[in-house]
Amino acid sequence: MRSGTKFVKGILPTFFCLLTLLLVGCGGAQQGAVSTTRADDSKQVFIWPSSGNDLKTIDPALSTDGGSIAAIDLVFTGLLQLDNKLQIHDQLAASHSVSSDGLIWTFKLRPNLKFSDGTPLTSADVAYSIDRALQPRVKSAVALTYMGLIKGAPELAAGKVKTIIGDGILTPDPDTVVIITTQKASYFLEELTYSCSYVIEKGMIEKYGDLNFVDHLSQGIGGAGPFMVSKYEHGKAIEFVPNPHYYGPKPQLKKIVIPFYKQADTIYKAYQTGQVDQSNVPSAHIDAAKALPEGQFHSIPQLWITYYGMNYLVKPFNNIKIRQAFALAINKETLAHNTYKDKVIATNHIVPQGMPGYDADLTGPAGVKSPAGDPKLAKQLLEEGMKDEGYTASTFPSVTFTVATNGSSDTRNELQAVQQMWQSVLGISVKLNDIDYGKLLSDVPAALNNPNGVQMFALGWVADYPDPQDWLTLQFDKGSPNNVVNYGQNHSANASQQQETQKLMEQADSTQDQAQRMKLYNQAEQQLVNDVVWLPTVQVGSVIVRKPCVVGIADNAQSMIPPDDWTNIYISTATPCADTSQY
Repeated sequence: MRSGTKFVKGILPTFFCLLTLLLVGCGGAQQGAVSTTRADDSKQVFIWPSSGNDLKTIDPALSTDGGSIAAIDLVFTGLLQLDNKLQIHDQLAASHSVSSDGLIWTFKLRPNLKFSDGTPLTSADVAYSIDRALQPRVKSAVALTYMGLIKGAPELAAGKVKTIIGDGILTPDPDTVVIITTQKASYFLEELTYSCSYVIEKGMIEKYGDLNFVDHLSQGIGGAGPFMVSKYEHGKAIEFVPNPHYYGPKPQLKKIVIPFYKQADTIYKAYQTGQVDQSNVPSAHIDAAKALPEGQFHSIPQLWITYYGMNYLVKPFNNIKIRQAFALAINKETLAHNTYKDKVIATNHIVPQGMPGYDADLTGPAGVKSPAGDPKLAKQLLEEGMKDEGYTASTFPSVTFTVATNGSSDTRNELQAVQQMWQSVLGISVKLNDIDYGKLLSDVPAALNNPNGVQMFALGWVADYPDPQDWLTLQFDKGSPNNVVNYGQNHSANASQQQETQKLMEQADSTQDQAQRMKLYNQAEQQLVNDVVWLPTVQVGSVIVRKPCVVGIADNAQSMIPPDDWTNIYISTATPCADTSQY
């Protein structure tokens, strides 16, 4: 998931403590004697802010960012979900099984499922939703990425067939869904937890259309999740109330409000004045936030890497030595310590700590192990790369770095520091192009196979499921929609070697011996890092404050709240609490 979204039992508890120690000390602020007495129903309103002008989408088929997915997860759900320990479990499905050859997956639905307007939900709705997400008219940037293993999916997405219902997806009866895949893949179930496979109401689409249905969700139609939309004012806020037909345990909250804040840093100010129940903490306020009473401060390690991407099809980043020079000119330790006050970890990794396949022995580009970089080697590599390409100081291509700071002072400070490092170490002036986050999420995919696409950009990736494939093959393989840096599909001097690395990732995907599989992924990741396919900067920790009155949220490495967890979340009589009188 593009940062804005899951993991293996037995790894995370140790990782949580390790990373939290590195960030703020294991455990962070301690929960005091906070009241857990439930407030009356009129107080059961959770104000859960989001940065940005609006949701980018609330259509499950189009979800790419964390803010949109958080809202989508309230209204819609799918066959499978992750729980708060990030383990797969059946959601709309009552059970699932797979054939001996690993290609035929059978899901039995829970009995008497209904959409939020009371319409029965059957296997036909599951099949329709998956098929719709892959339809070319929907223009999903993620459906083929997460459902491309389904038989006929690539052909449907390319417009070569009209449907995969009856071929890749079968509905032998109203309670049974059969999905046929084209290859055995241990991560297929994890892919189905991504929101593009969530079930939507066909009648809603038929009545209002693929683009306009979101403006009618407040009429009670929509999904089968624990909540439904009650009010949506674009650019201001979206509100949710419990779904009366939800099959699972009922939420205790009577309303969730997601107000939109154009400037990210203003959310913390709103928290301080009692306008919202939760906020990220800008680095400048970390010490003060730690001192807040009643356990308001929380530090949650995340499987989240921030990175810079450089388009192989746009000069000068077709040259590996120049890519390495840009990477080694950055002192990531300085960014982590000075800019983020150690709430992040400097890293050279693509696969983060806490994921299966994490390689503790991985080095940065050109064998440099330290995330602090190597200015001398960076300058040498730049000179060699310029000589290879015939550049002089006056003919070196201009570099534009496209970003979306979204009103975050931390992000602005990071980018300014990196600009200075490139200038002082390499003598290269890099222009920042600071645009709206929604536009960035549109412009970056447009760089795929595009020599006129964005030259360089800043984004992040949060794990979707507990497998290195999500970080490697999914991002950089031939034909992957996520391969927006155009690795292996360019004319650089080592393009053929890049293609061999792609084959190595594919080999790892299909290897059944897990130890050997992880070894192959490690080899591939090291080569990808050497090629600076991404320029990873830090592994993110979610540092937040939350009002003591909010009870029952089980923080995890993806900051996600599973559907059934809402039954445990409520507003208590503890203080302070956000002022919900306007809602």
